[in-house]
Amino acid sequence: MTANASARAIKPELLRTYTEDFNKDRANLIAADAAVSAGVLKAATDYRGVRALPRDFSIELKQGSITNQERSGRCWMFASLNTLRYELMHRWNLEDFEFSETYLFFWDAMEKSNTYLENVLRTLDEPTDSRLFEAINWGPSDDGGWWQMFAALVNKYGLVPKSAYPESENSRNSDDFKQYLNSKLREFAAELRRRSAAGAGEDELRTLKDEYMGTVYRICAVSLGEPPEKFDFFARTKDDAEADADGKAESCKCEDKSDAKACKCDKNKDKTGKDERPQIREIGITPLEFYKKYVPVDVNDFATLANAPLKNRPFNQRYRIRFSANVVEAGDMEFVNVPLDVFKKAALDQLTAGHPIWFACDCTQFALRKDGFFDQSVVRVDQLFGTEFTGDKAHGLEYGDSPSNHAMTFTGVNLGEDGKPNRWKVENSWGKDAGKDGYYVMSDAWFDRYVTELIIRKEYLDDATRALLTTEPVELDPWQPLTRRCR
Repeated sequence: MTANASARAIKPELLRTYTEDFNKDRANLIAADAAVSAGVLKAATDYRGVRALPRDFSIELKQGSITNQERSGRCWMFASLNTLRYELMHRWNLEDFEFSETYLFFWDAMEKSNTYLENVLRTLDEPTDSRLFEAINWGPSDDGGWWQMFAALVNKYGLVPKSAYPESENSRNSDDFKQYLNSKLREFAAELRRRSAAGAGEDELRTLKDEYMGTVYRICAVSLGEPPEKFDFFARTKDDAEADADGKAESCKCEDKSDAKACKCDKNKDKTGKDERPQIREIGITPLEFYKKYVPVDVNDFATLANAPLKNRPFNQRYRIRFSANVVEAGDMEFVNVPLDVFKKAALDQLTAGHPIWFACDCTQFALRKDGFFDQSVVRVDQLFGTEFTGDKAHGLEYGDSPSNHAMTFTGVNLGEDGKPNRWKVENSWGKDAGKDGYYVMSDAWFDRYVTELIIRKEYLDDATRALLTTEPVELDPWQPLTRRCR
């Protein structure tokens, strides 16, 4: 071993010092017993931190049943649909409702595949080991995404209820489906580049790409089943429904009814075993018709706010991420970077007004994902390991330690005596067995540190932030912070 190599190695005498120091501290031995037996998270759980985060909230939205993305990376899609179903349920007075996540999953796979091949055509002169091509080629049609990808899909394909296109084994557990779809797409990319190098022109290459997309469709249809072009929709409203689609009361005329109005039955008639709740019935409606008729919000009336305190991402600036689209003609993802006080006020204003919020965060840091807590005072790994974790939000983003990797929905917040938030209610999409019946509680300090993106209705933006939406964006490369898709 050279002298230089010896200087870089872990020295045996240092190892003896480390073990002596470890064993003479009783706290280390207790911590090791707990962590080895129960795991780091259980050993680090602080019951005082848990007690300091009760699951009561001064502002709370009544949501439908908890959803479950299972073994797929569709969190961004579930969170998006959860925000819309809340609006649909309360507009139409439904007890519960769930959109079909699989419907958008099918079209997302198709659109990402098309965009990947188009991006290959845009970068034919790039070496395959260039940073740009590696970013494009990393996950041609992976599961992850953002709100703007969701909006692009809804604008183009509409929405359907879950009954019209239910889950399949490959939507619940998407790894195998996406593995072979991505493998085929990379084969197509290699052939497009080979043909280009051999002298093929753009028209010839694009014709070949269109043929390839036929194979992509076949893979998606075999894996998920073909999506419906039209479907029937039936729902019963709650017993206290008082108005039809135009806000007018109506007597019971349910027979032969097929329009959007909910039937209103006479509450004074003798009760029978027949379910006589008001009905909504649609026969042969298209997904776009369903979206436009039954969802009382426009997915384009939202803006992406980020709170990224990075020196090279000045606040009060609009940004666009290159090569980030799923629907190629819809354009790349954009966001406005704002200070924390602006970021948080927008969230409070929207929740106070009675609307849930899509948000993105790093769900792995200081989180009890099974028990449903996001808080550094609950997961005391600092005490367990005997070392402080001092990295701030900028550090976490710049060094890739806490990027956005999961999307969920805010459905409540608790305000203290000073009117400021101290904890947030979170609707997750991991089923009822995760958290408390599917819900999580987040401390306000954790919000400040790890929540990086909010989807806010434009009406709840302040004038200065709203004005930024029309400014010229600064373009970012696809490998820079805040470019990872939520899964």
